[in-house]
Amino acid sequence: MSTLSSAQLFARALQLIPGGVNSPVRAFRSVGGAPFFVKAARGATLITADDRELIDFVCTWGPAIHGHNHPRLKSAIAAALENGTSFGTPNPSEVEMAELIVRFVPSIQKVRLCNSGTEATMSAIRLARGFTRRDKIIKFSGCYHGHSDSLLIKAGSGALTHGHPDSAGIPASFAAETVVLPYNDRAALEAGFAANPGQIAGVIIEPYCGNVGFIMPDAGYLACLREITARHGAVLIFDEVMTGFSIARGGVQERESIVPDLTCLGKIIGGGLPVGAFGGRADIMNLLAPLGPVYQAGTLSGNPLAMAAGIAGLRLLEEENPYARLDALGRQLRDAVLAACRTKGLPVQVPQCGSMFSIFFTATPVRDYATALTGDAKLFGRFFHACLERGVYLAPSAYEAGFLSTAHHGAAIDRACDVMTESIQSL
Repeated sequence: MSTLSSAQLFARALQLIPGGVNSPVRAFRSVGGAPFFVKAARGATLITADDRELIDFVCTWGPAIHGHNHPRLKSAIAAALENGTSFGTPNPSEVEMAELIVRFVPSIQKVRLCNSGTEATMSAIRLARGFTRRDKIIKFSGCYHGHSDSLLIKAGSGALTHGHPDSAGIPASFAAETVVLPYNDRAALEAGFAANPGQIAGVIIEPYCGNVGFIMPDAGYLACLREITARHGAVLIFDEVMTGFSIARGGVQERESIVPDLTCLGKIIGGGLPVGAFGGRADIMNLLAPLGPVYQAGTLSGNPLAMAAGIAGLRLLEEENPYARLDALGRQLRDAVLAACRTKGLPVQVPQCGSMFSIFFTATPVRDYATALTGDAKLFGRFFHACLERGVYLAPSAYEAGFLSTAHHGAAIDRACDVMTESIQSL
């Protein structure tokens, strides 16, 4: 293992990797300063290259719902490793994973495994177009669905963090097929369909937003979306890459009692290894090759190591059913931040549900992209560094969700609440 410091590693990385990082939000551009490097992680704790221990509320952006390096997942990967790393053929674990997903998420009748959330959403969009024989897609401002060309239009996540909600390199003709609407706006939905009669192949949405910060829908909004898409014959796609298995065992659709046509998954179903999946109605999924004309493929799809880790993680969720406990931890964190900000006289919004949360320094209730941008990003940057100095790591952006794990109980959550309180007092 390297003995170099984070500063030394980052200096080397800058010479070899664009921006010194392999995913833009890691660069700390939004909050200032240079990123730290991690050499190990366990439970709720990261161990940096500088031997600092940090309580982690990023949790690898969701997959570490059981905490880092959980012994059950570690043992599952080790057992799978004895048989090889990749086969390029079907393997038994793929079938077991598919059975678990179909059992956990009732809207999914058939599922196709892939290697990332970006692959899942890209493929779901292609499938919706193939099924409807239409071209246009509706998405929502600030919702991030990976970096495929059709979907990197008014995106959240790192694109928003770096001040470029759109990306260079996307032809205008591609962007013209994507209709962008504000989240939580029913009138805009009706207008979007009216302006493109018979042309909308599908609507893709993060049902609970996680990539412009954590934002929940207004009461009835998702039901309205379901009704409108059904009325117009458009495919409703829930991007539950973040929320799947983290908000509830069956995702947002379980909590909200909404049945989408297609669902995109990732994160937790790989247990920390690269993975993605998309699934839904059998009549739509049966259009995929080799059964139908919609092509999608991947040499490493259903990788046995990723399947082993994901299966162990999903089984553990089934055994422990930790969602009430995770929600209680989230409320404890939220209440500490709200109380500290009241004492300090700072406006704040702390949307939270289950294992996901965000902190927006604004007096405006956050319900969409525009209101998220009312948050004081510079103040968040100061808060971020105050927490980091005291041993708590939050997402390095004012526009990203935070995550909790089952390992955040007891001393870890108590210490984190104290650190956030102290940090707010120091602003």
